[in-house]
Amino acid sequence: MLKKSSVAMRAALTIVGLTLMAACSVNAFCPQRAIVSRVVSKGNANSGARATYTSAHLRADQRVRMWSNKDRNDGIEDPNPGGLNQWSDNEDKNNKRSFGELGFFEQVREWFGSDEGKEDIKTYTVSLAFALLLRLLIIEPRYIPSLSMFPTFEVGDQLAVEKVTKRIRPFKRNEVVVFNPPQTFRELVGDSSRKAKEALIKRIVAVEGDKVEVMGGKLFVNGVQQEEPFTAEDAEYEFGPVIVPPGDVLVLGDNRNHSLDGHIWGFLPAENVIGRAVFVYWPPWRIGTTGMF
Repeated sequence: MLKKSSVAMRAALTIVGLTLMAACSVNAFCPQRAIVSRVVSKGNANSGARATYTSAHLRADQRVRMWSNKDRNDGIEDPNPGGLNQWSDNEDKNNKRSFGELGFFEQVREWFGSDEGKEDIKTYTVSLAFALLLRLLIIEPRYIPSLSMFPTFEVGDQLAVEKVTKRIRPFKRNEVVVFNPPQTFRELVGDSSRKAKEALIKRIVAVEGDKVEVMGGKLFVNGVQQEEPFTAEDAEYEFGPVIVPPGDVLVLGDNRNHSLDGHIWGFLPAENVIGRAVFVYWPPWRIGTTGMF
């Protein structure tokens, strides 16, 4: 009897222990469920509803924490942070007009503000400054408007005039020079005339100290007849003899009978010379230096 009672007692104690262990195990791994159980046991019908809400809320909160932990552990980041703002920026870009749709002044303003426009402006400014400096000090283009230097130059010829060597070496006979007209020329044509302000082009036939004379259609310098294959024809006038003053030169046109030159208005101050004509560059079929030296 005692043996049977002991067995029965041990069995009862075993069942109670297993029940307690199970209850402790559940409450240990799910503390929220233990809280819910206590709320349900103490509440009424309203507290039952509260328990249902709390359970759902706790389950949702648990899922949020689980996904948050997963994101932190996996290094996942939001691929489009501030998505609403980004959408607005894209919309603005889509609404922006293309360069070709802008008005002329808007295009100019857009071009000036662009990196490409700033670089172009810098390039053009440097190029223009270099060209102006080159023209002012070294070489400049000139256009032939008349036949006073025919056949060496024809109307429409464009030539280069260099401005450096006049400062370092004296002028020589037969050189073609471009010059500002002297006062005697301006008085002859009238100071208000357009011709009085235009540069002229002639050939130097005598320099300071030379004795010059035109006789029988030929040019004589210091008593020596000059060979002039560049002239159009013999002169039909008489001139001299005269002595070229210091600092002056005498210039005549190659088209001797159709040129308003030194045999009419006198000597040319050397300081009026702009430069020496060095070559024709236009038109292409007349490129060269024929007759200039």
